[in-house]
Amino acid sequence: MVRIPLAEKEIVYALNLEIFQERRIMNSFDRDDVFMLIARINGVPAGFKVGYRESQTTFYSAKGGVLDTYRGRGLARIMLHAMINRCFHAGYRRYVFDTFPNRNPGMSILALRESFRLIRADFNAVYKDYRLRFEMRLSDLSDEPPHQR
Repeated sequence: MVRIPLAEKEIVYALNLEIFQERRIMNSFDRDDVFMLIARINGVPAGFKVGYRESQTTFYSAKGGVLDTYRGRGLARIMLHAMINRCFHAGYRRYVFDTFPNRNPGMSILALRESFRLIRADFNAVYKDYRLRFEMRLSDLSDEPPHQR
């Protein structure tokens, strides 16, 4: 897992295009505390995760995915934990993300397995799917993020 600088986001764009068949990752990279990860298998980019500060206390995981070839190896979970760990140590109190369960059912399953709480559900007209928002309250954790307990 490698944190990459914004200047190298073309790798993320290429992964996003292959995984989601779209170039758009998020509305703007002009945000506070943008954080991007790339998972590599034998040096080959296999997945990504990107997020940013939504508010002073909340980190929003905007998007992430794993190439079909590398699914089932726990990469999404590893990236999720790496980002949660970073957010915990940066002092964020909440970690949130939205997912579309009919488009990407695995993310909802992962959220529930990792003890996230469902805090909102609505319909997104652009994607023509329900959008679920999951939350982990980092402020409720002990001195360590969940994957280190």
